[in-house]
Amino acid sequence: MESLENTIEITKESKRIGSNFLGILNDLKRRPEDAARELHVELEIINGIISGEIELPNEIVKNAVKIWPVNERDFYIISDDCMTGVKIMRSEESEKSSRIMERAGKPYYEYRDTVSSTLAPFRPEWIMELCYVEDNEANNSEIQWNHGHFMHQFTYFIGEVNFYYQKSDGVKKVAVMNTGDSMYITPFTPHTFATRKGAKENGLILALTFGNKILGDVKQELSAISSELGREFALDFSSNRQTVASLIKFHRHMCSIGIKELSKRTGIHEEKINEIESGQVEPAKQEINKIAEILNVNSRDLLPNDKIEDKVIISHHNENNSWDFPEDEKRYSFTELANSTTLPYSKSFEIDVCYDDKKDILDLRMGLHQYIYNVSEENISLNWLYGNKQYCEIIRPGDSVYIKPFVSHNFRGNGKLLVLRLGGKVVGDSQRELSVIGKENVKRAVDESMQWFDPKGHN
Repeated sequence: MESLENTIEITKESKRIGSNFLGILNDLKRRPEDAARELHVELEIINGIISGEIELPNEIVKNAVKIWPVNERDFYIISDDCMTGVKIMRSEESEKSSRIMERAGKPYYEYRDTVSSTLAPFRPEWIMELCYVEDNEANNSEIQWNHGHFMHQFTYFIGEVNFYYQKSDGVKKVAVMNTGDSMYITPFTPHTFATRKGAKENGLILALTFGNKILGDVKQELSAISSELGREFALDFSSNRQTVASLIKFHRHMCSIGIKELSKRTGIHEEKINEIESGQVEPAKQEINKIAEILNVNSRDLLPNDKIEDKVIISHHNENNSWDFPEDEKRYSFTELANSTTLPYSKSFEIDVCYDDKKDILDLRMGLHQYIYNVSEENISLNWLYGNKQYCEIIRPGDSVYIKPFVSHNFRGNGKLLVLRLGGKVVGDSQRELSVIGKENVKRAVDESMQWFDPKGHN
């Protein structure tokens, strides 16, 4: 049975590769016969790759990147390691991944993997703090700092843990954290953790590091054009005025429109535009709309975030909002954890599951990748629907789960879950673009199935 399932999935993957290959040919305006001639292979091979019947040879990819403006990675697809819509990592598997990290010659952390997926942008770790501190001073000599890292990080605390971090101005701070507290830090923020002396046991954190829009293709593009040129994309978002100034100037340069010409078209005095672009004044909403119209962009493309947040956000459990869901039956009690408005498609919650009936009612569904960790001492039932088939698994204490976007599911029992929801690459501007393309064209956009024109003609 296992070999049959593997065969089915290999065929499915081959078809996805073939669809992707056809999409590349369409983008390059190459018919299969053009590709065969230019790549010096038989037409039957090209058609076999497109249909999924022939595995894409590495030699064809190597030849393609020599003659076409494409990269090798364009030909390869993301593997789906979540064939039922849900992936589970048992606590026993996590324990097997245990490794002790030393700092300054002493055991400092014990790391364990928790569930991750080829589809999801997070790299979550279970980390036990082996270093103990006797005070809450930020400059404690026992702690060892890191240099920060590229990934965003959400952290959930279990036990008595001190969280040390360094602010943008270099000032070191410490936050005294306890079970249920949480925090978020931006990439490259130096930080470290330690257990407080007197704790009954070692402190523990669930460090959920994740990439957002820059991870993957964007990072590759920045690397290819060079960090020296790529750094110019990082605009000044230090204040609302500077944000608007940077965005207007960036879009104006995109259009090669001078200030005099922009003034002429918008009716805004040149002096006022100069003041706006230098960050001296903030434009009125009407002025933003006029400038956006001339630059052929949406007003939102020239606006700052609603608020400028700290690069470190600390959230204490007893200060957070809580609510019941659904409101009529109260099957879950949600508590909001650390979140940032700069990442609007990243949401973290603690969920108390308090309902053990109507398992067939799948009351949870959202368009985000989900990471779930059972932080309680109780078993919780996970029920879900995928491919018209119903599934059920027991999530035991210490188990972790990944759920694909838009998979209908529920949790039943009595226990507590940590949940992190992430948008991945599709939400945001990509979602807006896909929405403009329309649902009727999504199938072709994702899995191209036809040549961009019919050689026989089409009236």
